[in-house]
Amino acid sequence: MSFSKMPLATLCSSSNASSPLEPSNSASGNFSDDSSSVLTFPSLPSLCSLFSSTVSPITASFLQLTSLKPLSDVSSPPALTISSSSFLLYTASPSNLSIYDLSSLKLISSHPSTPSAGAVKSLVLLQKSHGLLSAHQDGLLRLWRQSSRSGNLRLAGSLPTLSDRLLRLPFPKNYTPIRRHHKSLWIQHADTVSALASSGDYIHSVSWDKTLKIWRSSDLRCVQSITAHDDAINAVVVSSDGTVYTGSADTKIRVWARHSGEKKHMLIATLQKHRSAVNALSISDDGSMLYSGANDRSILVWEREESGAQMSVIGALRGHTKAVLCLVCVGDMIFSGSSDRTVRIWRRVGEGREYRCLGVMNGHEGVVKSIMAVRIPKGKFENNREGEEEDEEYRVCSSSFDGEVKVWQVQVSGFA
Repeated sequence: MSFSKMPLATLCSSSNASSPLEPSNSASGNFSDDSSSVLTFPSLPSLCSLFSSTVSPITASFLQLTSLKPLSDVSSPPALTISSSSFLLYTASPSNLSIYDLSSLKLISSHPSTPSAGAVKSLVLLQKSHGLLSAHQDGLLRLWRQSSRSGNLRLAGSLPTLSDRLLRLPFPKNYTPIRRHHKSLWIQHADTVSALASSGDYIHSVSWDKTLKIWRSSDLRCVQSITAHDDAINAVVVSSDGTVYTGSADTKIRVWARHSGEKKHMLIATLQKHRSAVNALSISDDGSMLYSGANDRSILVWEREESGAQMSVIGALRGHTKAVLCLVCVGDMIFSGSSDRTVRIWRRVGEGREYRCLGVMNGHEGVVKSIMAVRIPKGKFENNREGEEEDEEYRVCSSSFDGEVKVWQVQVSGFA
């Protein structure tokens, strides 16, 4: 495997934040490559700062460690997830589900997927059941179990489960209209499952059918279905307190929670500052910060108000030249992927609301659709780069529409 030195991090250009754009008249359920798509509200300040006298000069450097070629001729962006405990990378395409060691960057195992199910849109680890859940174009979720002995994955079933469907089939009240003269069980998605999120006792799935479905982890039964938006839903995240956020092509982010003593999730807020389809969401570990990426090329930063009841937008991170399609937050670091074929490195600095764009990673030949990242403890990997004790190191994995997955090593310095 060859290691190629990449250039030092490129700072955000201030011209990107102020370039005039023409408004767009519509929002689509799919991402747009149109560089004339509308920016967010001009009144929102750009939080990306090049220099500051109040904080130390934080910088980043990066290496592209490897490029994982697709194992089949099917070209679609693999869904990604990372185990932060075992430092394993899981990738899923229509034909293969593979596991890689992020230390050696070697393929551990690869298993046939379900080509007839179409593209795999999302992948999430189920910590309590030691399983893996994948979201598919055919509207189903699929459960994979990993052998504790061999490490091999096997398909263990799909959601909704057969028992759940049989239990509800006889009763007309369990059917909901999906289009003219057609009905379906309310526990089943009627279109592509676009994203998944797992938190504690529940799994959350969203779909282009405009619904949010909530599944119980213990028995994998669907316990609630909500028509959550007016257009396709593209993203879902869950905070540490169980609050659910959904992002849609209707330009809105909606917030869902269970009130004390209640069994059902209810709508508690609608966040509306984007002017085009919301494609990606990511939330901080403590639930205090929410990041949203959209076709308008910006990443909005939302902060929990002091009352703890609502999120309010504090500004935008601008720099991508086309739609922002994926986001991941790790501590104070944010990584974003775009249809401009780049991955950007952002960091929250100081105690206030200042952010910096620390780097732009080029190399993808296709649109970047999925991204995952994990912080690497000092001395964890043999190929850790030398640096100061305070330096931080991350593994960033990004996938694109040509089926390729790139693994990056990012080192952040300057915390003195």
